[in-house]
Amino acid sequence: MTSAGFVALIGEPNAGKSTLMNRMVGAKVSIVTHKVQTTRTRIRGVAIEGDAQIVFVDTPGLFQPRRRLDRAMVAAAWSGAADADVVVLMVEAHRGVTEGVERILERLDEVGGDRPVALAVNKIDRVKSEVLLGLTKQLNERYDFAQTFLISAEKGHGVEDLRKWLASRMPEGPWLYPEDQIADLPMRMIAAEMTREKLTLRLHQELPYQLTVETENWEERKDGSARIDQVIYVLRDGHKGIVLGNKGETIKAVGRAAREELEEFLGRRVHLFLQVKVRSGWLDEAERYSEMGLDFSDGNG
Repeated sequence: MTSAGFVALIGEPNAGKSTLMNRMVGAKVSIVTHKVQTTRTRIRGVAIEGDAQIVFVDTPGLFQPRRRLDRAMVAAAWSGAADADVVVLMVEAHRGVTEGVERILERLDEVGGDRPVALAVNKIDRVKSEVLLGLTKQLNERYDFAQTFLISAEKGHGVEDLRKWLASRMPEGPWLYPEDQIADLPMRMIAAEMTREKLTLRLHQELPYQLTVETENWEERKDGSARIDQVIYVLRDGHKGIVLGNKGETIKAVGRAAREELEEFLGRRVHLFLQVKVRSGWLDEAERYSEMGLDFSDGNG
């Protein structure tokens, strides 16, 4: 008998949600960077465990929102959790119960309801076992978790146990996706995310949230390769120079890295063309939000 359902991974930015999902799914779907707040959209990865299909809703990290984009991301995270069959709260072992975790715990009852909520303590290799025991005890006293898992998403420890448990909690029914489909995000958006990841890694502190990437054109060529045209939108002229870099070095390096990753992901040759455009109001344009799978109205207030 087959089963299928949705699992929402929630937690603070950088808790390791994307890393965990990529390990569970076995392919790089959600972008992983060392920058916080990099997952803007509810990317779903699909994992198969026996007869069960587990569809992961990788929510943006839950943090204190300041701007419209932040508010839309946090609204997306909570609605992703509310739509799921099972919720997994990820907490970093070495950081413990931070202010951010406190805020999530306060709201867990809202999304918990009748759905099981599991606790996954991540990055366990960074702390001693007595610290780990103290933390799991403290968290389980605060909320009635269905199960607690001690994992290292990066190294894979404990991930299989978590996946098996999740599979056992999926509702009976037909699979939601064809077996060979690992993400329900359109390829254009995945390609844009890959380029944005490379920009974020390259530019570090300079302008991570002041830019967005869109795939404008995707052309399948007769020789089996794909031509992909993307536009990097920045807020002001000064940012354009930063993205281009000295003699165009930055954008060339970003383009090369993104193209290589896309080729690996697609398993074929890719011709990637990047352009940088200034669009001063993109943070307030409804269209940009829907491109990122967010609801513009969620950013109100």
